[in-house]
Formats: sequence, C-alpha cells, structure tokens
Amino acid sequence: DYLTCTYRGHGQSLAKGLSPRAAMAELLGRTTGCCKGRGGSMHLTDVSRGHLGENAIVGAGLATAAGAAFAAKRLGTGRVALTYFGEGATNQGVVHETLNLAAAWTLPVVFFCENNIYAEMTPIAQEVRVPNMSARAAGNGIPAVEVDGNDVLAVLETVRAAAGRARSGGGPTFIEAHTYRTCGHMVGDPETYRPKDEVAHWRARDPIARFRNVLLERHGFSAADIAAVEKEAAAAIDDAESFAKASPWPEA
Repeated sequence: DYLTCTYRGHGQSLAKGLSPRAAMAELLGRTTGCCKGRGGSMHLTDVSRGHLGENAIVGAGLATAAGAAFAAKRLGTGRVALTYFGEGATNQGVVHETLNLAAAWTLPVVFFCENNIYAEMTPIAQEVRVPNMSARAAGNGIPAVEVDGNDVLAVLETVRAAAGRARSGGGPTFIEAHTYRTCGHMVGDPETYRPKDEVAHWRARDPIARFRNVLLERHGFSAADIAAVEKEAAAAIDDAESFAKASPWPEA
C-alpha cells in the first residue's frame, strides 16, 4: 500500500498506491500526510487512489470492502474491492456476516486472508477446529483458493484471477495466503511463544529473498538491475523522510 510498485521487465505498472511522502508525513503527524497528520499509522487513507482506509478494529475492513463492492456493482463501475486480514480475524462476527452477504449479493470483492499462524501470541490451532481458514469461506458458498503467501508471483496471479472473476460478475473469492511473521508482534516482543527452529524455517523462505532469486534465475534480471531497484526504493524512502520532517505540524 505504501509504495508505487512497478514489475520491471514487463513494462506495466501493477499498483499505484499511497505515495511514500504522504505515508511518511502521516506517520510523523504532519499536515502533508494523507490524513493531514491526524490519522496516524493505523488509519492511512487516500480515497483518490481507491484506498478507503485502515482502522484498528479487527476484521472491520471486510465490511468496508463489501460496502465498496456493493456500490461498484450498483453503479456499474467495474471496480473490485480488495481487503486484507489475518487468520485470527476470522473469529470476528462481522467477518462471517460479511462473507454471507457478499455471497448472497454476488459482490465483486476479494477477501485476502494472511494466515501467519499466530494471532498476536496465540497459535490459530488453539483457537479454531478447522485446519484452514478457507473452510470458513466454503461454508458461506464462496470459492476459496490457497496460495504460498511467500511466493510473490503466485500471489500476484491468484489475486489477478480473483479480481477478474469478480469483475466479470462471478462474485467474491476468498484467498488464504500461507505466510509467517518473521519478527515479533510488537517492539520488545520476547517471542517466547514461538519455537526458534520454526522461526528459522520460515525466515529461510523470506519472500523478498525468494523473489530476488526468481528474477535472477528466470526473468533475465542481473544483480545490477536489482541493485538499481533497491537504490531507487531507498532513495524514495529518504526523500519521503526529508519531506515529512520539513512539513508543518497541524494546528491545535
């Protein structure tokens, strides 16, 4: 959501999200931020780019996405809503209410569940009796797809297919991306609840490192090409930081 992403080598921009400047300024509470410095890190919003806003209520994004999808269907805009949430959020009542409604009304929405095994510090296996969250979508009559959440291109193609299905009138899709949180839930998290060998296993499957290798081995990128992209990204962040620090604070 934070960066403008271009899949180099294919000549097409895949996503134009919230600008780094607008995001960084919001994080630092400045008037040039996407919410004029009053939203903060948990409420980044930019309606002009189709980003209808984060919120701190677990699972609430599904209802917002369904509302946007309902509007798109009624107005015939051809737009598709996409919302992200964790596996722990699937225990929220609003999630099941929204899945049911989206199925009943054949809404153009993609539900993207990032299953990273832990809801804060609690393993999902201790919370539910279904091994996969996709089963909860099936119970509402929504097609579900499971994907390796650490495979960049697999995720891209899965979302692209789901969006195409929604746009053509096929209704919602539930994507369960199997992934892992490689650091603690919060700053200072002692992580005593996670086995060290489990963490090491998943860190070895880091999606950024894997994608770098895919670009090198299968798509004709050189190490210099990747270094150039990394340099450009770092420059964008440095620029965003300088811009935000130079921006004014909001009025009282």
